[in-house]
Amino acid sequence: MFTFEDKLKEYADLLVRVGVNVQKGQDLVITSQVDQAPFARLCVQAAYEAGARSVDMAWSDDAIARMTYLNADESVFDVIPEYRIRFNTDYAEGGACFLHLVSSDPENLKGVDPSRLERAHRAYGKYMRRYRELGMASAFPWSIGALASPAWAKRVFPDLEEREAVAALWEKIFMAVRVTGDGTAVEKWRQHQENLQRHVDILNGYAFDRLHYYNALGSDFTVGLCKGHIWCAGGEKTPKGQFFMPNMPTEEIFTAPDRNRCDGVICAALPLSKDGNVIRDIRFVVKAGKIVEATASANEELLRKSIAVDEGASRFGEVALVPYDSPISNSKTLFYNTLFDENAACHLAFGEAYPTTVEGALDMSEEERLSAGLNSSITHVDFMVGTADLSIDGYTADGRCVPVFRDGNFVF
Repeated sequence: MFTFEDKLKEYADLLVRVGVNVQKGQDLVITSQVDQAPFARLCVQAAYEAGARSVDMAWSDDAIARMTYLNADESVFDVIPEYRIRFNTDYAEGGACFLHLVSSDPENLKGVDPSRLERAHRAYGKYMRRYRELGMASAFPWSIGALASPAWAKRVFPDLEEREAVAALWEKIFMAVRVTGDGTAVEKWRQHQENLQRHVDILNGYAFDRLHYYNALGSDFTVGLCKGHIWCAGGEKTPKGQFFMPNMPTEEIFTAPDRNRCDGVICAALPLSKDGNVIRDIRFVVKAGKIVEATASANEELLRKSIAVDEGASRFGEVALVPYDSPISNSKTLFYNTLFDENAACHLAFGEAYPTTVEGALDMSEEERLSAGLNSSITHVDFMVGTADLSIDGYTADGRCVPVFRDGNFVF
């Protein structure tokens, strides 16, 4: 019988050796909440055992973040200090790995003035532009892994005592990332990548012009796809060929929608946790690629501000397919965490597109990417649209209709 400590160590090794795939002589930056220091130390040890040159920590704290948003001077939310910009950008340009350990309370910033959140987001997009562009282009290895915290666990399991809730959430995380404590997680992820690649090859073979979504929730939505789009899944490669796994867990297969060719109504199937708040029952009306109507039953103002941070925020940058019959979905757990919930359901993202999802886009100028249909924005927000009855039809350039999803799952 493998212990909880066995699972934690295997998980840390997985994030370091598969997630960011740190190489001998390479630097690693780890971001983490301060109360997750014990797990962060496991990752640091795993990184040095893998041959890392150095490991640098970037700490954060939910309580301090809330105090800041509630009490700091207004001017704080319009700028980012130069030292923080240089920290991220210098490491990214130097090819360091970035491992992000996430464990925040999904509603930590509930009640904060939405305009403060919007201004902080605009500042991040402006001052961290170079770092974000490098990340979206897979110029350096990065990965996100989740850790159970008391506040998050109680959101997911409100009927359990805190200790039981934390234990239950850890087990859900281990299940999702295929960790059992027996040391086989790395091999399981190799097999998982092969399974994802099978669907990637089929979808790329069709070279669809557009996809049509429909279900009983009210979605009736057409997503035009960029010419020369490439379906991707699981791992990515840097320009130097270093393989890494951006999200752990991951079940998605994704590509680039044409920013000007999305039309209809699309309804979210799950709540969206954003900026320390939970947005519920999202419904978008879209015309010629632009969101022209946005409603929600909770935090609608935050949603509206989120799609207004710049022109590209009201258009789409990612379309992702996830079978409803998948490990995270089958856990029947709402995580209030996009890393997990987006891998439980098909999803879209409004905002920035990944240039790696269109042939030749990495070598294009920003104007050329826009002309090719790739969206540009300082934001990128995934929201879940997959349901048990979701149907998706793919249409080829000559008008042939090919069933892609039925009853929430791949036909092929």
